[in-house]
Amino acid sequence: MTLEAQLAGMREASAKRIPPEKRAIMKQATVDQRESGILDHTIKVGDSLPDFSLSNANGVEVHSGDLLSQGPIVLSVFRGVW
Repeated sequence: MTLEAQLAGMREASAKRIPPEKRAIMKQATVDQRESGILDHTIKVGDSLPDFSLSNANGVEVHSGDLLSQGPIVLSVFRGVW
C-alpha cells in the first residue's frame, strides 16, 4: 500500500471518529496557519538546515556540525509522546 493510500485511510478513519464541529475547528486552524504566511518561512526540500543541537535517543545532546563531519545525517521527527 502506498503512503498516499495509507494517509487517505487515516483521513477517512478520523472523519468518522472526530465530530463534525471539531473537524470544522481543525480545518479552520489549518486555513488560518496557511494564510498566516508561515509556509513562506519553512525549510523546503533541497534547502540546507541551519546548525542545530538535539538530544539523541539516549538523551545525549548531539550537534549537527559534529555529525556532518562524519557523513550525511538522517533526521527522524516523531510527533507526540510515546
